[in-house]
Amino acid sequence: MALKIYNSLSGQKELFVPKEDKKVKMYVCGMTVYDYCHLGHARVLVSFDIITRYLRASGYDVTYVRNITDVDDKILARAAENGESVDALTERFINAMHEDEAALAVLRPDIEPRATAYIQQIIDMTATLCDKGYAYHAPNGDVYYAVDQFADYGKLSKRKLDEQQEGARVEVDENKRNPFDFVLWKSAKPGELSWESPWGAGRPGWHIECSAMSTNCLGDSFDIHGGGPDLKFPHHENEIAQSEAATGCQYVNYWMHAGAVRVDKEKMSKSLGNFFTIREILEEYPAEVVRYFIASSHYRSSIDYSKDALVEAQSSLERLYTAIRGVESSSDSVLDSSELQDYVVRFNDAMDDDFNTAGAVSVLFELAKAVNLAKRSDSEAERLKAAGLARGLVELGNVLGVLQDRPDDFLQGGESEGEISAAEIEQMIALRYQARQNKDWAESDRIRDELKVKGIVLNDSREGTTWQRG
Repeated sequence: MALKIYNSLSGQKELFVPKEDKKVKMYVCGMTVYDYCHLGHARVLVSFDIITRYLRASGYDVTYVRNITDVDDKILARAAENGESVDALTERFINAMHEDEAALAVLRPDIEPRATAYIQQIIDMTATLCDKGYAYHAPNGDVYYAVDQFADYGKLSKRKLDEQQEGARVEVDENKRNPFDFVLWKSAKPGELSWESPWGAGRPGWHIECSAMSTNCLGDSFDIHGGGPDLKFPHHENEIAQSEAATGCQYVNYWMHAGAVRVDKEKMSKSLGNFFTIREILEEYPAEVVRYFIASSHYRSSIDYSKDALVEAQSSLERLYTAIRGVESSSDSVLDSSELQDYVVRFNDAMDDDFNTAGAVSVLFELAKAVNLAKRSDSEAERLKAAGLARGLVELGNVLGVLQDRPDDFLQGGESEGEISAAEIEQMIALRYQARQNKDWAESDRIRDELKVKGIVLNDSREGTTWQRG
């Protein structure tokens, strides 16, 4: 099955044909670094990390660009509020972002451009738009994009400019020729961070930053552009208008947008008190559980974050880890083995269907069931088969960025304050073993029950007794 991608531009799945054979150029809108990353950011980070991993596993040479917005009204306001420099604020939150993505096993992009490093390119693109008649220098010193000069404005969001204007409640700005015109270059207020330009001291508007960074990193036209659901309009719509007017060619072939995140079936927002940063969530749940929670839903679908959903995600991940636990596996790749081929084909078919991770996860569970069945057998051949299947399960899990921990480390975890330690658990298991050797079944059961009360689940097998925190 060939890879198909749902293209937000056309509103349907399309066969993926990169501009260059087996090469993919992809740009994803990154963070505006004035605060910690939240759950919605995690959705985008993990989703496009999985997309990148799968493209590479499929043999594509991927150049993945994810930008950093490090100059913006919110950044300037937060720095002033904190009484710190813009550089100090942005550097602090860039470091925090990198810590969060590392915790979630999100691979760093190949290129991570910062808006402040592309000021000259932004000025050049703005000047080109002015020269071509798509932008104008307003009386207040700002430079605006004239949306009515771009005939295809609205083609991504399917919003027609004349329909938006009819009955629209838009604040009147005497500096704009059209209420929907948007700023490319903002004139600086006294004391603000600014750069010199043909229109005086100022700083870039948000939309032009991504147009300049993406085209300078990937070329005037590239394969995939992605981001969160709230960026389709106006941000991505404005990127198209700027970029295509400036270059004269199609900006992006495939537009991809991740689904929204809800919390207990409500929109996540600070005003509702249901707004969670990544690091707040990781204080309660293992990072791999959070990643699995995101990966187990299709990237375009809405996901509903709740404690029950995270508990269910942890239980599901434990089932996969339990399957590979205690299975000796070779370090060699086994994805071409005959026993695995059916699972690999179905996993790839799911991912080729617009990166359907939910379908791919279901294949992992079928494979885990086969591992469990094979490793229970008395046959040496079956036990060798179990080792190969387990290795395949780990390799396919790697495409989704899960099952990368040692099974015992994940299942046993680290003890929290007040919990029984691993050493104490092992000591009690040894005492239970001795009781079983003495056929003292009552004492054996008593120890098992005592551990169960403490949240420890024992699993007996021919190889001995393993445990995990329940």
